[in-house]
Amino acid sequence: MKRIFKYIIFALIGVLFIGTFVFLFKNSRPEPDRYMEHEARIGSISRTTVVTGKITPRNEVNIKPQINGIISELRKEAGQTVKEGEVIAKLRVIPDMNSLSSAQSRVRLAEINLKQAQTNYDREKSLWDKHLVSDEEFEQVSQSLNQAKEEHAAAKESLEVIRDGVSSSNATGSSTLVRSTISGLILDIPVKVGNSVIQANTMNDGTTVATVANMNDLIFDGNIDETEVGALVEGMPMRITIGALPDYSSEAALEYIAPKAVENNGANQFEIKAAVKVQGTSHMIRSGYSANAEVVLEKADSVLVIPESALEFSGDSTFVYRKTLEEGYERIPVVTGLSDGLNIEVRDGLQKGDLVRGTRILKIDQKKK
Repeated sequence: MKRIFKYIIFALIGVLFIGTFVFLFKNSRPEPDRYMEHEARIGSISRTTVVTGKITPRNEVNIKPQINGIISELRKEAGQTVKEGEVIAKLRVIPDMNSLSSAQSRVRLAEINLKQAQTNYDREKSLWDKHLVSDEEFEQVSQSLNQAKEEHAAAKESLEVIRDGVSSSNATGSSTLVRSTISGLILDIPVKVGNSVIQANTMNDGTTVATVANMNDLIFDGNIDETEVGALVEGMPMRITIGALPDYSSEAALEYIAPKAVENNGANQFEIKAAVKVQGTSHMIRSGYSANAEVVLEKADSVLVIPESALEFSGDSTFVYRKTLEEGYERIPVVTGLSDGLNIEVRDGLQKGDLVRGTRILKIDQKKK
């Protein structure tokens, strides 16, 4: 009985030893690598770039006064629409003392000449009525009187313009009224009532009373790197997105590529402009909005596509591992084409439906502490 019990003990120890050995042997053997598999499919590939820039009106005009003066009245505010010729502000004239003195002196001189011409006319008229002077002499005196009247009227108008900024004979065309030169939206009125303003001259650009722009004709103004500008042509479509309007996007057409680069942070960039389509939108597009333009540089439709991660490079050659019927993979060369950074076009070496090896699947053991 003791001998049988001893055999049982030895058998249990043997089974435990063999089981432990088998368990350790299995765990010590490395598991075969497993890979993701991708099917070669027909699809489209496009290479795009994103250009940063801003939205600006095509025509933005600074309205400046025609004379020097002080703002006495503002009839419009920023954000309001205005028509061409509509009054934005009114000025109170500050006359130049030298010009004013000269104009006053001219008026006094014209009055003296007019009185003298009137006296001569009255005397000659009396003699002419008595047939004591010829018609020719009387006509000369009449002409002198008319000239004196015109000179007096012109001197008075000149004085009114210098003193008041407007003449009584042309009140509607007063230079004291600052009018918009285009129809559009008032973007800014940088002056206030009481501010002094000056007209534009050869030494000064003049004071801007208002900035007006047509907000129905907008452009995207941005810069693109020199490595990508070669793929652009005028007329290319672009998709515009605005950071301040997350749900807004618009189509645009490239219309200008700068012929000369500008250096920006050590990189050569070219300015581009695109006409933005704003008709039909309910959003208020504001001048100066930061925007991005997505441009399709190259595109290939109905081509064989695989993930770029399935490629293997050796020298100047490109390879993929194609799955075989024996549940293995064979290394074959392929000819690639356009890539979008994730997927790539395969021009030769594969057929639609082929399975290719992708990245290796890593097994992660999570142990509870």
